[in-house]
Amino acid sequence: MKKATVPLILSVLLAAQPAFAERNPADPYEPYNRAVSKFNDTADRYIMAPVARGYRKITPQPVRTGVSNFFNNLRDVVSFGSNLLRLDIKRASEDIVRVGINTTFGIGGLIDIAGAGGVPDNKNTLGDTLATWGWKNSNYFVVPLLGPSTVRDTVGNAVTTVYPVKNTFLKTSAERWGSTGLNAVNTRENLLDLTDSLDGAAIDKYSYTRDLYMRLRTQQTGGTLPEQADDNIDIDELVSDETAGVSEQPDNSITADTVAETAALPDTSEETTSEAVAEHIEP
Repeated sequence: MKKATVPLILSVLLAAQPAFAERNPADPYEPYNRAVSKFNDTADRYIMAPVARGYRKITPQPVRTGVSNFFNNLRDVVSFGSNLLRLDIKRASEDIVRVGINTTFGIGGLIDIAGAGGVPDNKNTLGDTLATWGWKNSNYFVVPLLGPSTVRDTVGNAVTTVYPVKNTFLKTSAERWGSTGLNAVNTRENLLDLTDSLDGAAIDKYSYTRDLYMRLRTQQTGGTLPEQADDNIDIDELVSDETAGVSEQPDNSITADTVAETAALPDTSEETTSEAVAEHIEP
């Protein structure tokens, strides 16, 4: 990505603000987000997911783990810088210890020796730094080809995309683009089980993904979720209305024995997969 990308992204965000100002306050960019999500889903269905499944099929698990560890080691460098900017010396120290151990003794980061030794794995980003500086609440924003994010995190990630850590030791364009492609395929492979769960669980995949992502990021950054229209519903009023409606219904002679038989029937309702999904996206 060229350096002109950052002002381009910022221009898109600023231009989109007035157009979506009257939209859902919980998701003011929803028309744009849904359009990009549809585009991303199509690209994923026909390109990324098949490539990721092929990568999983032909690449042994230890090799895939080593690739993940290598790129996670680079993320620890970003986390170190992020925590320094937040003046969080404790976490910054943990990050630099992880990088030093894994780079030196873990064959360039291919083996997570620091993790096995119990060194905390922080993985903070510049988005977390911006949240610490006061930008705690940020709207949901879907990035083309990259997926769920927020406006704040998109700004932070744009900086690390233009100035990636890998450019300090990968000198040729072939090496840089090759590592970018490998990271993308490896990341998609790691998310296959999660996205398969979402496809099977969500009636509205977009809303389901958005709500889970925003809940997680809000917990991580200490922000507050925007109020949605359903939040203003008076539960007591609903209950009283429902009770009144029931009292007007004719007596259908439901006996105690009928109720007992019904209670004894097994529950055949479908289980929600939100807990399973949450396990895959723990910070």
